[in-house]
Amino acid sequence: MSDLRDAVRTLRATPLVSIVAILSLALGIGATTAMFSIVDSLILRALPVQHPERLAAVTNTNGHQFRWTNPIWEEIRNRPDLFDGAFAMAETRFDLSEGGETRYIDGIMASGAFFDVLGVPAQVGRVFHPADDARGGGPDGAVAVLSHDYWQRAYGGASDVAGRPVTLSGVVYTIVGVTPPSFTGPQVGQPFDVIVPIGTEPLIRGSASMLDGRSSWWLQIMIRRKPSQELAGAEAALRAVQPQIREATVPTNWRTEDQARYLSVPFALAPAATGVSNLRNAYQRPLLTILVVTGLVLLIACGNIANLLLARATARRHELSVRQALGASRLRLGRQLFVESAVLAGIGAALGALIAVWSSRLLVRQLSTPTDRVLLDLGLDWRLLAFVAIIAVGTALLFGTVPALRAAGADPMDAMKEHGRDGQGGGNRLGSGLIVVQVALSLVLVVGAGLFVRTFSTLATRDLGFGTERLLTARIGVSRNGPAEQRNEIYRRIAETVGAVPGVASVAVATVPLVSGTVWNNLVEVPGGPPVEGESRTANLNWVTPGWFATVRIPLLGGRDFQPSDGPEAPRVAIVNQAFAKRFVGTDDPIGRIVRLPDDDPRVSYTVTIVGLSADAVYSSIREVVPPTLIMPMAQQRTGSSTSTLNILAGGRIDGALLRGVTGAIGAIDPSISITFRAMDDLVSTALIRERLVAMLSAFFGGLALLLAGLGLYGVTAYAVNRRRNEIGIRMAIGAAPSRILRLVLGRVGFQIGLGVVIGTVASIWAARFVESLLYGMPARDPITLVAAAVVLGAIGVLAGWVPARRAAAVDPARVLRDG
Repeated sequence: MSDLRDAVRTLRATPLVSIVAILSLALGIGATTAMFSIVDSLILRALPVQHPERLAAVTNTNGHQFRWTNPIWEEIRNRPDLFDGAFAMAETRFDLSEGGETRYIDGIMASGAFFDVLGVPAQVGRVFHPADDARGGGPDGAVAVLSHDYWQRAYGGASDVAGRPVTLSGVVYTIVGVTPPSFTGPQVGQPFDVIVPIGTEPLIRGSASMLDGRSSWWLQIMIRRKPSQELAGAEAALRAVQPQIREATVPTNWRTEDQARYLSVPFALAPAATGVSNLRNAYQRPLLTILVVTGLVLLIACGNIANLLLARATARRHELSVRQALGASRLRLGRQLFVESAVLAGIGAALGALIAVWSSRLLVRQLSTPTDRVLLDLGLDWRLLAFVAIIAVGTALLFGTVPALRAAGADPMDAMKEHGRDGQGGGNRLGSGLIVVQVALSLVLVVGAGLFVRTFSTLATRDLGFGTERLLTARIGVSRNGPAEQRNEIYRRIAETVGAVPGVASVAVATVPLVSGTVWNNLVEVPGGPPVEGESRTANLNWVTPGWFATVRIPLLGGRDFQPSDGPEAPRVAIVNQAFAKRFVGTDDPIGRIVRLPDDDPRVSYTVTIVGLSADAVYSSIREVVPPTLIMPMAQQRTGSSTSTLNILAGGRIDGALLRGVTGAIGAIDPSISITFRAMDDLVSTALIRERLVAMLSAFFGGLALLLAGLGLYGVTAYAVNRRRNEIGIRMAIGAAPSRILRLVLGRVGFQIGLGVVIGTVASIWAARFVESLLYGMPARDPITLVAAAVVLGAIGVLAGWVPARRAAAVDPARVLRDG
């Protein structure tokens, strides 16, 4: 206890050193812990279900395919002896509105055994079971289960919620229960509001139902292994019945060679104790990269703390030697200094934990978008508490031990010599070594920050191939039932009516919205074209109304645009982009060529004639290389679509009057049509959220590393100058000019910076391979970024060394000699 009181008294005696050390630790620990808490929640933490370690996801042998067709799921479901249970699910969104602007909630379509397999009971009412998963609804009709959070938000936690109706995307469901608050679904990071059985999917999608589609890849399948079943044994059991499953579900519209490939690709199982997550797939590598970055920042901060403790221990050598002379053992003195460092580390860790709680929640909010809500459990668990404790104890042990050992090893007689100074002492050499390490680590971080910032800048300024200014998108949903021609006619009328709204320059409808991540593709064949094999035979598709190219400002380079005469009875036509012409036609003049697309009905020959060539434009992702794209008239779409995107080019500013005018015009056609407005600029900004976040965090931590390295360099240089004050005074007394003293000090600083830059350059080149997949438009070993980072770091280092160097050059030799 006395050591603790002495430690607190000592820390209060040197408040500046203590505050700097504590803040350095708090920032380092806070940043690292915040990132670890997100990584823990998104990647490491098991699902809050029964025996999560026995869960596995059905995939293929390369681990890339996690989406399956409903026929495949039904074949697995009909073999209950394979596993202890299995279920299928698909994330979706439900519209609560009955017309006008949409009100979406997040949902899941799940098979009947979903809750039984996971072992999740109902908190209120009941969960649904296999009998509820009949097509069109079970004995109680279409039923739904609410999440605890949505139950509280929408129903105020009403105890009589079971039995109430809820209208989801135009279909009336009966609420049968509420899940426990701990259960947020198997999709980690993506919370749900309501879960409905897969069998009710045709009620929502109507004639566009995917239940029987052998080429509709939309379901995730998970299994629960039997208690005695290892993952390899479960996988072997699945592969044993694979021939029957594949044979029963082979897409009949595929070519013979593609069917053969489908039949031969093996099933596989991937551990799924931590669930599945689209958010994890998108952010796992960036988050782990930033976690490493924060760890390096923590090391730099610890280097500063070590230098501060070394300097303070050296300054206290006289005090410590007196205490040794009075009988204090070296062990007693070393223990005292270690307790001081432990107190520093404990206070820094406590403040760091508070910073981590605030900053981790802030970061999760940054991941959310207007259309995708992100929810992560950031509560403390044993991993997070252990992480903070290890950092605190490790800091105290590592950076408190060295000063303690040096203090315990000090010779009392040498330390009590009043003017005993050694400019090249062990503490100075150790401090200089730490500075070299700090400079090297800082260079790695600054290079990484430069690469990520340049990646974001490149993507943000990329020419998308279409215009975004004054472009408003409106996601519209019409009746799911009725023939495709009826829905396509409604879209034509919507485009015609909205085009007459004041403030609208032009308008067109498209089935697939731009830059949304949505992809609609198909195998294509161009007779007489160059040979194309494998996945390269796939082209992206879209269906649009006339005027779409002018509305989104994609230039037409040849041929003609679609006309109102390109109706369902007219010859089928298409416009292709340059990428399509290059790959499938082999020429920049594809006009008149025939394109064949396999149809769900193999008896129908589905061909289109190319009538136009458009410039290349981004389709679904800003990062992608522009894919071959085939665009066809919406009036000729065979299946029709219950949701499409209205593209509106505003003549002026997008404002409330324009939105009200568009809403009113669509409501006059059919008041049940739902509408969701988004400005294209906002969509593009949302598409860059990952790159923006990585650039922002890496730039912040790179700047923090520069600051810490600069402070460390200043502290060590000032300490060295003070230690060599007598030597400098003598040099000046015998004729050394101030400029020579300046060069002497700055030369040592330059050596430390140069050595650190060399080491950091090697480390940056080695580490580049780990971030290459996160970059865009530049090599990971970019020499421009590396040189720029070295120049910036060198400038800051020289600036940090300049102040103590000027102070050394201004030493009065007469006063030094007199004091000495």
